[in-house]
Amino acid sequence: MLIFWIVAGWVGYCLLPWYGVEKFWSLEWLLDGWPLDKDYAPAAVLVAMGQKLWLLPMALSLIAPLAVMGRRKSDPVFARVLIVAGAFGFGWLVAQGLGIGLRGFTAPWLEALFGPLEDRQFGMGYGAMITATAFLFLLTTGIAARGAVNGDVFVMSAIGGVIAVVTIFVFFPIAKMLMAAFVTDDGGYSLLVFFAKFFDARIWGLGCLSGGRCGVAWNSLFLAVLVGVLTTLLGLAFALVLTRSGFRYKRVLRALTVLPIITPPFVIGLAIILLLGLSGTVTTTVAEILGISPTRWVYGLPGVLIAQLLAFTPIAFLVLIGVVEGVSPSMEEAAQTLRASRWQTFRTVSLPLMRPGLANAFLLGFIESMADFGNPLVLGGNFDVLSTEIFFAIVGAQYDQSRAAILAVVLLGFTLGAFYLQRFWLGKKSYTTITGKGDAGVHPAMPRGLAIPVYAVVALWSTFTVVVYGMILYGSVVQLWGVDDTLTFKHYLTAFRVEWGEAGLRWTGSAWDSFWTTILIATLAAPLTAALGLITAYLLTRQNFAGKRAFEFGTMLSFAIPGTVIGVAYILAFNVPPIEITGTGLILVISFIFRNMPVGVRAGIASMSQLDKSLDESSLTLGANSWHTFRAVILPLLRPAILAALVYSFVRAMTAISAVIFLVSARYDMATSYIIGRVENNDYGLAIAYSTALIFVMLAAVGLLQLMVGRTRIGRRTSHAEGH
Repeated sequence: MLIFWIVAGWVGYCLLPWYGVEKFWSLEWLLDGWPLDKDYAPAAVLVAMGQKLWLLPMALSLIAPLAVMGRRKSDPVFARVLIVAGAFGFGWLVAQGLGIGLRGFTAPWLEALFGPLEDRQFGMGYGAMITATAFLFLLTTGIAARGAVNGDVFVMSAIGGVIAVVTIFVFFPIAKMLMAAFVTDDGGYSLLVFFAKFFDARIWGLGCLSGGRCGVAWNSLFLAVLVGVLTTLLGLAFALVLTRSGFRYKRVLRALTVLPIITPPFVIGLAIILLLGLSGTVTTTVAEILGISPTRWVYGLPGVLIAQLLAFTPIAFLVLIGVVEGVSPSMEEAAQTLRASRWQTFRTVSLPLMRPGLANAFLLGFIESMADFGNPLVLGGNFDVLSTEIFFAIVGAQYDQSRAAILAVVLLGFTLGAFYLQRFWLGKKSYTTITGKGDAGVHPAMPRGLAIPVYAVVALWSTFTVVVYGMILYGSVVQLWGVDDTLTFKHYLTAFRVEWGEAGLRWTGSAWDSFWTTILIATLAAPLTAALGLITAYLLTRQNFAGKRAFEFGTMLSFAIPGTVIGVAYILAFNVPPIEITGTGLILVISFIFRNMPVGVRAGIASMSQLDKSLDESSLTLGANSWHTFRAVILPLLRPAILAALVYSFVRAMTAISAVIFLVSARYDMATSYIIGRVENNDYGLAIAYSTALIFVMLAAVGLLQLMVGRTRIGRRTSHAEGH
């Protein structure tokens, strides 16, 4: 593996364009003056031509590892050379990238120290990226050779790789954004200004206790706790029906549970308004029956709560279904053999073993509620929350980056608090249920006392979901939603018209460009998100290393920050060198990967908490290394977590709003930004028709992913209910 990274480093340094090339994959640069044209030249060629001489020291870090290629890994010189070469090369690459920009030195103190710089540099390209990767893995190989994490190169490289990408694409942009919290009106920095804004009454006020309005912090906290608890209970109810009952239409119910996460949030909000708003169908009908005047009760906490429960219950379900399926049937059968009733078995055996899943489902629901701004924007009324306040602070007339950053700090504090409360509740207990021994048990049915309320809740919520989606589907085929109910397909034709002419098939519909771009971006982002999330979960559950808690916090940080802040932070961080990717499709893929990665992490942790470590140890004892153990033993048992990560990351890439608004460009327009444009133009029919089409596309994609991933089968028998 060492020779691979040495060769990769030299290829990046000597052959590939060092700085960004707009159409790299079209290979036009090969015929446009490469390698001597300074726009496409590799670092070695630039140095040879007497330009960008600050790139020269990195060549030393590529030469040094060649001297130890023949040495044993146990040789102290081997580890020492790789560590020094990798650390110096990577550190120098980062330092020169941050220190020199479009106008020479990026900081006044650098210019004062070294004098004015006549040259400049642009954003780094694939040459710099591959060389930086080579330096990073030379460093991790050297650290492993010194005995870190038992000398395991794969584990050490995985830790180093995750730390590097999370630092670059999470900490770096958010740090640039949060620095604005200390900025004064004259451009300086002040702690006094920060504390004055942080303790503002609009954030922490308790006026609601005396008939007034509470601060946005308390509103957000109360809403998030409600959403976290209720989505966890609803997700558990659906998971129990699918795994502990003889319900005959499980596939239909499973499809219904994922419907809300494949819908743009504001579309659900519009459907709720048409059902429960002042002139809504349900509101007016109930008002007539009871002889009372209809009210605007849905605007505020009730409406936002209903919309978020619809939107985020599927997240809890996707996490919990794998955990509920993963409880060992033999343990439940053993309890019943000892004459425990079904209720005692569920309460004392099954439910305690589901605690990791319940805690993770609550955490995700809590964080999602905190970060959501689409639903509060449509239905919030006078019920202000942190996410909408951040949105208006950034894009509103006030344009107060400092206030937006302070609100983000408050939000991060809440989500971090929930994270540590979850860890405290789980404690250090073991939740292992799957060992290397065969398990031929069958999950028992729910106790009758539990089954009746669970069936009732699932039936009511499923009916409500079907009604909401019926309204959405109906709205896509009427002339003007709520005004003219004449049936028509004109909205679909406008968006997705296809014509056949002399030039062949032409995609003439107005939505096709954004549709194909969205499919491409989501298809690229989903597997990368799942892979990064599950590798991170493996490191957190199976390895012990210094800084593990900080490592876990870093992987969850992007999920705790609203998409609006992520979008603005990415613009601030990646609109200038050293990473200049604003306006490209790459920034969209990267934003989706690190925005959605925590779901893969939490789902993986919940599932891996049930896998006995003896499985890993047996594989390692038989001579497999940690990479083969992870690929051949762990991954096949993580199919529910893999499916959860793939489904969630794919559909969120298709339906994301907040960050996308800031990152799309004319060339890379996403479906949600197109839909919002139609909503702003009051073209609701076209917006809903496009959303409906996306729902069917994503339903098909979810079904395909489920077929590709498959199910984890713990037992070898099937229950009587499933057999019929």
